[in-house]
Amino acid sequence: MICYIRLGLSLATVLTFVGSLLAQTPSDAIMMKKREICFALIYDDGAWDEYWEGPTLRTNANVGTLSRNTVTPMFAYGIFDKLNLIAGTAYVHTEASGGQMKGASGIQDLNLALKYEFFNKQAGKGKLSLLSTLGFSTPLTNYLSDYMPFSLGFGAPEVSGRGILQYRMDNGLYVRGALAYLWRGQTEAERDYYYNNGSYYTAFMDVPNAWQYQAVAGVWLLDNSLKLEANYMGLRCTSGDDIRKYNAGQPTNKVEVDQVGFNTQYYFKKLKGLGVLAYYNQMINGRNMGKFTNIGAGVTYQFKI
Repeated sequence: MICYIRLGLSLATVLTFVGSLLAQTPSDAIMMKKREICFALIYDDGAWDEYWEGPTLRTNANVGTLSRNTVTPMFAYGIFDKLNLIAGTAYVHTEASGGQMKGASGIQDLNLALKYEFFNKQAGKGKLSLLSTLGFSTPLTNYLSDYMPFSLGFGAPEVSGRGILQYRMDNGLYVRGALAYLWRGQTEAERDYYYNNGSYYTAFMDVPNAWQYQAVAGVWLLDNSLKLEANYMGLRCTSGDDIRKYNAGQPTNKVEVDQVGFNTQYYFKKLKGLGVLAYYNQMINGRNMGKFTNIGAGVTYQFKI
């Protein structure tokens, strides 16, 4: 079994303007065998110089170009052949080229997920598989969730449920779709008043729930040692407000995302268990967030306990 690491976006990270990386990922169709474990370390470099204020794309000289760099350690472990545990966190650093506001640095959230494979059966000239993932994330540090666009995260818990359907042909080509619903909790801001389509005299903000969907097409080459994959990810919050003119964003904003990307991964035949990966992602449409471009690279190592 090959350890598979790729770019996967959860609401916790999408709403904080960065793609998160999780070992195996909660949205793919790869499973570790019982007692197999895969560790990964990923570096992500993201930046934007335009952002969507509501549906309007604009620039802001007080920010200039915002950079967001993330180092993400994670692992995937096979509890059973059909049940895997995925866990990871991230160290995030943000800064801007313009204005007087200082960026932020620190550890973001703990991300946990259980993935279960219902079936993986031969169907025609390939295999059809159905999986489901139950995920949970929560802040690991007391970072400022309302310090946008520099915030490390939204400072709120998230519970997600996801269904995954993949068809992989015997020649290595595959297509996959995933659909998830993300339930979000509250975050506490360092102020006792905010506006969200009305006045709220409290420090607690409701972070909107969201639907996330993904479509993927890829191929395995060189005897399953090289993977090439193109993907699309969309996210739509079910509630929330728009960023008001000349105001900063806040955790209550209604975020929408359309992103396309490409990633590749290679496994060394002579260095058993070792792999490397690289990816590129571009946001092509959005609402209440930065128009991010992300590039990243990482290393993976897999073995059996």
